[in-house]
Amino acid sequence: MSLFVSKRERRLWYWTIAASLAIFSGIWLSGSLAEFLRDRGWLTNAFWIAMILVMLSILIYGIKTKPSGMEIVIWVGLAAIYLLVALRIYAPEERSHLIEYSVLALFILETLRERRKHIGIPKYAAWAALGLTTAIGILDEVVQFFVPNRIFDLIDIAFDFLAAALAIGGSVILEWVRSKIQNLINK
Repeated sequence: MSLFVSKRERRLWYWTIAASLAIFSGIWLSGSLAEFLRDRGWLTNAFWIAMILVMLSILIYGIKTKPSGMEIVIWVGLAAIYLLVALRIYAPEERSHLIEYSVLALFILETLRERRKHIGIPKYAAWAALGLTTAIGILDEVVQFFVPNRIFDLIDIAFDFLAAALAIGGSVILEWVRSKIQNLINK
């Protein structure tokens, strides 16, 4: 019996692991990278470039799925929420949590949805994804506790949870709207 229910699920788990490893590599790299970027005045710009890349990937995904007008309104609303949250976070290093954990949460959510589609597990994928993403955020902080010049920070865990909740909440809302529109079309 295979560990994965589909090739897509396997690929999504690999992306989830890659995203997690990228986040954990930041424990050792982010300080020096942030310092390098800050010394050159590039730190804030690097964040906005990353944010634009995420928005671009969302746009490409949106084009691929041919969203309805209501879905586009929701996408724009979610982008506005992310922008406002990002603007309220003063430290650029903290803003990275918004991107990192949103992407990680969506990988986990899509992986669990793929599994659910094939084996009919309960529809609690969103809650499970939120829990797993937050657990990874907690583990990230626990590891940092043992690394010189790093600290365990509850605020970082809160940012991780917030980023995951925003991403998963947005995805759940979009899925719900898409199902309602599909039901109207099928009537």
